[in-house]
Amino acid sequence: MSDNGRLDTYARLAIEVGVNLVPGQDLQITGLLEHYPFARALAKAAYAAGARYVEVNYQDQHVTRARIKHAPEDSLDWAAPHRIKQIEDLGARRGAHVSITGNPEPDLFHDLDGRRVGMTRATKLSEAYLRQVTDGTINWTVVAYPNEGWAETVFGEPDLERLWAAVARAVRLDEQDPVSAWTAHADKLITRARIMTERGFDAVRFRGPGTNLTIGLIPSSVWITARTTTAWGHEFIPNMPTEEIFTTPDCRRTEGTVRSTRPLVLLGTVVRDLELRFEHGRAVEVRAASGDDVVRTHMATDEGATRLGEVALVDGHSRVGKAGITFFDTLFDENASSHVAYGQGFPEAISGGNSLSAEERQQAGINQSAVHVDFMIGGSEVDVDGIGSDGTEVPIIRGDDWVLS
Repeated sequence: MSDNGRLDTYARLAIEVGVNLVPGQDLQITGLLEHYPFARALAKAAYAAGARYVEVNYQDQHVTRARIKHAPEDSLDWAAPHRIKQIEDLGARRGAHVSITGNPEPDLFHDLDGRRVGMTRATKLSEAYLRQVTDGTINWTVVAYPNEGWAETVFGEPDLERLWAAVARAVRLDEQDPVSAWTAHADKLITRARIMTERGFDAVRFRGPGTNLTIGLIPSSVWITARTTTAWGHEFIPNMPTEEIFTTPDCRRTEGTVRSTRPLVLLGTVVRDLELRFEHGRAVEVRAASGDDVVRTHMATDEGATRLGEVALVDGHSRVGKAGITFFDTLFDENASSHVAYGQGFPEAISGGNSLSAEERQQAGINQSAVHVDFMIGGSEVDVDGIGSDGTEVPIIRGDDWVLS
């Protein structure tokens, strides 16, 4: 298959299966300047699928770098009002959104003041986008674009074909019928999520080197998968690839310590060996071999940024995990390993959560924040147990194998 043919096939999969575009919908695409070939392919596929209007917003990391270095400090968190209105209008029109990842320079900001890097977060824009996601007003997906810079980070050389092969397998482009393959895969994850929900665990516990973390769950927690539904009843798959089942924990009930098992790319900085200590739900200590100041400042965004909004389970037999690659891209790395996220929780992950008011969600223990950052905590040395209301512990994952039935 030619490069253009491969890209067009990938774009159609993202539009028709991932975001599952509705004819007549408006589509917004966001990505880096370097992602323009994929953005163009996505736009073409969207119009072929019946899009009414497609808009692409490109970001230039080097412009952002200049802003971090030189802009007034009190302006670093500012976002242009028209950008905020743009995403709010998209939600009001029941539009669709595609985000492109695959950073060609994931460590571009490593030599800058980490505190200023962490402050450059456009809180109001993030809040507006997360509001559309948690309220279910838009269908959305995240997909990655292989590029030489990303390949250089992953392999130490710009081996683009090797990266394309890994990405294609992860998103099932190597299947004869990728659409049917995605349907079967989603059904398998739904079965696993149903088993976890039926178990009704009070908490989950992670134990491994540097990790002894207990995460309390909400009594009405529901384990869900990447096949989800908008508030108006339209199915879509928000992450491609996806291998996780996840839920929203009680943000007040996280205790213990946790050590990341894969690097986290955050705000143009590679955070390595992240360690957090939680008390009464809050992260009270942050350490890392690199990037700890970025995480610490990012967690200062609001009260909810110090609490967990997601816990997700992934075993070592996923397509991403079997690749044996650290992708330096959360979209992929979180699907090779169990993970948690600090920041915004998902109302749909508790029974009846979407119908709750903001105050009711907070009372239930669903975290509220302008940020949502996943980091990886699972692996072959990390055991995961479910804890019943009577304190009984039930093995879920052992040695990267899913053992719960």
